[in-house]
Amino acid sequence: MDAVAHSPEDHRRRELGAFLRSRRERLSPDVAGIACGARRRTPGLRREEVAMIAGVGTTWYTWLEQGRDVRPSVEVLSALCQALRLDGAEQRHLFTLAGRQQPERRRIVQTKVEGPLLHMLQSLVLQPAYVVGPRWDVLAWNDAAVAIFGDYGLLEGDARNIIHGVFTDPHRRHLLVDWEQLARATLAAFRAESAKYTGDPDFERLIALMMRSSPEFREWWPQRDVVHRLSGMKRLRHPIAGAMTFEHMSLSIDDGSDMRLIVYTPLAEHNSVAKLKKLLDELPTERRSA
Repeated sequence: MDAVAHSPEDHRRRELGAFLRSRRERLSPDVAGIACGARRRTPGLRREEVAMIAGVGTTWYTWLEQGRDVRPSVEVLSALCQALRLDGAEQRHLFTLAGRQQPERRRIVQTKVEGPLLHMLQSLVLQPAYVVGPRWDVLAWNDAAVAIFGDYGLLEGDARNIIHGVFTDPHRRHLLVDWEQLARATLAAFRAESAKYTGDPDFERLIALMMRSSPEFREWWPQRDVVHRLSGMKRLRHPIAGAMTFEHMSLSIDDGSDMRLIVYTPLAEHNSVAKLKKLLDELPTERRSA
C-alpha cells in the first residue's frame, strides 16, 4: 500500500505538537509552582498541568500536542507561552507554527486627562466616577468618588492604583461587602486587559509588588483567570453612611490612550441616593477634587 501523503499543514501541526511537548517536558514543576511527590515519573509537567495553568481543557491541549486539526487563538497561544515560560524566540516560533500573528507588545505612554473629559467627570454630581490609565492608575476623579472611596489626592505612586487598592488597602477591603468575589473579578479583568502590555516594565513592577504584598494576589494571579470587564452591582458598607448599593460601568475613552471612565450610579436600595447627597453636603472643602 502507498504511504499516506501528508500535507504541509499536517507537518506544521505535528511540528507544533512536538514543540509544545518538548517545552513541557523540560519545564520543572518547581519552576511552575507545582508541588510534586517523590514517585513522579513524568519528565517536566504533565499535559493536564499545562492545561490548568493556561486555562484550557486537558483534552483540547492533548489534541494540540497530537497534531490534530485544532486552531488555537492568539489569546490561547499567549497563555501557553506564559504557562511554558517561553522566551522571545520560542514565542515567535510557537506563533509561526500555529499560523498566527504574534500580538505586538505595547508600551505604556504618558496619558493626560483633557479638559472635556474632566468637565464631564465633574458634571457627574451624584455619580462617583474616576478615570484610569492603561495600568489602572487613577488619573482623575470627582467629588462623589472622594465621598465614597476616599481622597485619591492623598495617595501617591502605586497606592493610587486600583489593583493595589483592592488587595492592600484595609479601607477598601472593608468597604466592599463582597470583597473576595469582586477582587477575583477585578484581577481577572486586569489580567485580560494587561495582556497587550505583557513585558512592560511598569506592569511587571506592579505585579511583582503585589506578589510580595498580598497573599490573595499571590495565590490567584498564577491561576490566570481572565474575564472581560463587566458592569454590575457593588454593595458597600460606608464608614459614615452605612449600607449603600451602586451600579457600576466601565466606558472606554476612544482616543487610543486605553483610558477608561468608571462610573458608579447609586440605587434606591438602602436609600443610597439620599446618603450620597448627605455625604457630599458634608464633604470638607479641602477634600474636594481639583
